[in-house]
Amino acid sequence: MPELRIVFMGTPDFAVPTLQALVEHKYNVVAVVTAPDKPAGRGQKIQQSPVKEYAISQGIPVLQPTNLKSEAFLEELRSYRANLQIIVAFRMLPEVVWAMPELGSFNIHGSLLPQYRGAAPINWAIINGEKETGVTSFFLKHEIDTGDLIFQDRVPILEEDDFGSMYEKLKYKGAELAVRTVQAIERGEVKPQPQQTNAETKHAPKIFKETCEINWNQPAHQVRDFIRGLSPYPAAWTRFDGKTFKIFKTEELENTAYSLAPGQIKTDNKTYLHVQTADGVLSILDLQMEGKKRMPVQDLLRGYTFKTEQA
Repeated sequence: MPELRIVFMGTPDFAVPTLQALVEHKYNVVAVVTAPDKPAGRGQKIQQSPVKEYAISQGIPVLQPTNLKSEAFLEELRSYRANLQIIVAFRMLPEVVWAMPELGSFNIHGSLLPQYRGAAPINWAIINGEKETGVTSFFLKHEIDTGDLIFQDRVPILEEDDFGSMYEKLKYKGAELAVRTVQAIERGEVKPQPQQTNAETKHAPKIFKETCEINWNQPAHQVRDFIRGLSPYPAAWTRFDGKTFKIFKTEELENTAYSLAPGQIKTDNKTYLHVQTADGVLSILDLQMEGKKRMPVQDLLRGYTFKTEQA
């Protein structure tokens, strides 16, 4: 086996632990490919991706193509003579890129493939009330997230988990899996298995703001899972008093019954804010009113009075 020459591709902080693990295990990461710098925040200052920041700190060359099929980029990529590419949270790659290295290109995905192929696997696993998820390494092929499986690691989804906590767990679990995958490739011990799909296979499409609106006509546990799966980002939202509220944390109230329609609220305007669902009541614990910061419900109620029992 020739010495590994790795090109790493990724952009958000989810990808950083994997790159860091490769560096710390003394693998030869010859270049990093990441998104172009872009303006962000209120001041619209130009920001580098988290992956770029880490790569620069380690003295690794950084490529930031706007067009992954451009001849200039492909020529530069070839010049690094990589024999393995590792992709974590990056764009869809054209075949001319993923087929370039002789040992292939593998991806780390935040689900147990073939379940939850797509852009938002962590969100949808929680929204759908799953009790476990995990990370998968697989070789890239034409259709997104369909390549042959290498390894998987399972991670339980606890009752108190939300998107934020699972994102943190899986980004480190993904880094461990990437190193294990590289070690197996290095030893020639990889036996990729085709993905088997059936009618039960669930998908994880991209999430948009309009799909984050809470439907209070659903059962309480379903509404709670929806809120967990979108917390803290992009955040489930609803409207009370004609204002938009992002809801981050709720709990189901046992043995509580109101004669209210789904979406109507009950509050003492001091300590609690309860919302009726199809079959029970949710207590809102953490929320953000439009134009305000996120805060516990008691803090909000110190400065805002709800009109009660509204549809």
